[in-house]
Amino acid sequence: MRPTLTAAATTALLLGTTAALASGEIWVTNEKDDTISVIDIATLEVVRTIETGERPRGITFSKDYSRVYICASDSDTVQVMDPVTGEILHDLPSGEDPEQFVLHPNDRHLYIANEDDAITTVVDTESRQVIAQIDVGIEPEGMAVSPDGKIAITTSETTNMAHWIDTETQTLFANTLVDSRPRHAEFIKDGTELWVSAEIGGTISVFNVEDQSEITKISFEVDGVHPDRVQPVGFEFTEGETHAYVALGPSNHVAVVNAETYEVEDYILVGRRVWHMDFSPDRSLVFTTNGVSGDVTVIDVAKREAIKSIKVGRFPWGAAMRPTE
Repeated sequence: MRPTLTAAATTALLLGTTAALASGEIWVTNEKDDTISVIDIATLEVVRTIETGERPRGITFSKDYSRVYICASDSDTVQVMDPVTGEILHDLPSGEDPEQFVLHPNDRHLYIANEDDAITTVVDTESRQVIAQIDVGIEPEGMAVSPDGKIAITTSETTNMAHWIDTETQTLFANTLVDSRPRHAEFIKDGTELWVSAEIGGTISVFNVEDQSEITKISFEVDGVHPDRVQPVGFEFTEGETHAYVALGPSNHVAVVNAETYEVEDYILVGRRVWHMDFSPDRSLVFTTNGVSGDVTVIDVAKREAIKSIKVGRFPWGAAMRPTE
């Protein structure tokens, strides 16, 4: 259901910004409900709830947004859905317990972390065949691929490593230690830097991609919160990659990190057990999934303020944006 102009305009007035009129949706996977909640960005309301396989977590769209891929972890499959109808088109072989994945820039190869098998599975989404399985560390989770498509990264929670994969040969060419329980990875600055979050270590490690050396390590300190509860997990970058928004798990805060100086500039209170996030199409709003409180917090990026909480399903986990115009 598309928002009416009146509803969208009313929301914009309430927010004091025209950014709320950006056309798009935020798709949120709900681990405990086996559903996806679809949030209309203009009205900031849930407009659809779609059933999925068991324990949906990772979610991403194809380049043209005609397909959405969903890690149905307890169903041991990746589901391919038509985002318009919500119909499951087919399943992809994924290996056991797929948790996170990343779509290669060729829009065809899906790199999947298989938590229970300690492997990364590479699936051709067109032929629907597994084209490689790569041994990595124990409990792989985070996945990233460089903008030129030459390098894929898998992080392994128990081995505490980032594994560097040559996507031409589908083999490892480097392993780098990070702090305890790495969760998420992202390339930035035209693929020259790699950021990896460590949930228990409480840090983000920044690497020089050229030689895999560590540039710096970012730590977090939230006033009034015990350090053990400050656990960086998912993160995303603002327009121009000037700042990173970092989910800090059970601290119930998101950190704002300057991507040039690596200094933490702000902390924003959100819902309970924040996991992941995504931005609106114009990147003026960020939507965080809060597992324990079962909601999504909307943050105004310019003001660095939480402006709304949106109730979704139980234990929301992944988030992905879909433009609608």
